[in-house]
Amino acid sequence: MTPFTLRAIEIIKGIPKGSVMTYGQIAALAGNHRGARQVVRILHSSSKAYALPWFRVVNARGEIALKDDIARSEQASYLRDEGIEVSDTGKIDLERYLYIP
Repeated sequence: MTPFTLRAIEIIKGIPKGSVMTYGQIAALAGNHRGARQVVRILHSSSKAYALPWFRVVNARGEIALKDDIARSEQASYLRDEGIEVSDTGKIDLERYLYIP
């Protein structure tokens, strides 16, 4: 596993309940400010194996990025369960919920 991947996993695991981070934010903190798509791949391939809170990661506009309706609904439900307000369109207020380590 690359140092970037290990660091990204560590960062994702550190997102506290009731907060979100963006793919790009995680990538930059892990050492590659252009690695947002790599973060997507890490979440896709490693969420189960490393018990990652994948649902706390959103795009740079504060939106749920998943296209599948069931997956979008599941992510919104998990976020709401943690007290995060999610609009009907899957938008989260980053000024309020963005975690900055």
